[in-house]
Amino acid sequence: MVTATSAPVRAPKPLFSNVSPAVPSPCISTCRLDEQKVCLGCFRHVEDIREWRSADDDRRRQIRANADARRAAADLDQPGDA
Repeated sequence: MVTATSAPVRAPKPLFSNVSPAVPSPCISTCRLDEQKVCLGCFRHVEDIREWRSADDDRRRQIRANADARRAAADLDQPGDA
């Protein structure tokens, strides 16, 4: 008699929803990376973009703060309309 053996089952990695009412995604669907691998749309680093799905709200707040700081620095580098 042949018995079926199954591969060991690993517990799934916990994934949080990509959408959080507490911390909205900064993504604006303008996904283009610069030389430093920072998105020119949301100003998240590529590693932060990858991490977003599995990040809890505290980590997402940190990612957003870093992105906001990058955006502010980029705005300062741009010449004004005056």
